[in-house]
Amino acid sequence: MEWKKAPEELVNFLNDKMKDKNCDYRKMFGYPAYFINGYMFAGLHGDNLFLRLSDADIATAKKSFKGIDDFAPMPSRPMKGYVVLSKTVYLDGKLFGEMIAKSIAYTSTLPPKKVVKKKTQ
Repeated sequence: MEWKKAPEELVNFLNDKMKDKNCDYRKMFGYPAYFINGYMFAGLHGDNLFLRLSDADIATAKKSFKGIDDFAPMPSRPMKGYVVLSKTVYLDGKLFGEMIAKSIAYTSTLPPKKVVKKKTQ
């Protein structure tokens, strides 16, 4: 499966929004992704911007706003707990800021991921 490269303006947009957040940056499958305690909470996949939210926040967001859908990096394979935001949602500064805050708050409640050391032979 060939994936589209994320548009440079979207990469710059997300990087700018995350620069003051206490999180880690790394690439996942060539796309920018942001992590807290080892858990991915925001990132890009092609021209999609996604966030991790609690089940309750996902339900509320889908009822309240158009342009929020399940994140499925592969067709028919949605990632539980993640949503894709349409351009109209993430360009709404107030709404996007609130959604990032909810994503960070929720992800921060998850226990830190344990690092598994690889066995050396």
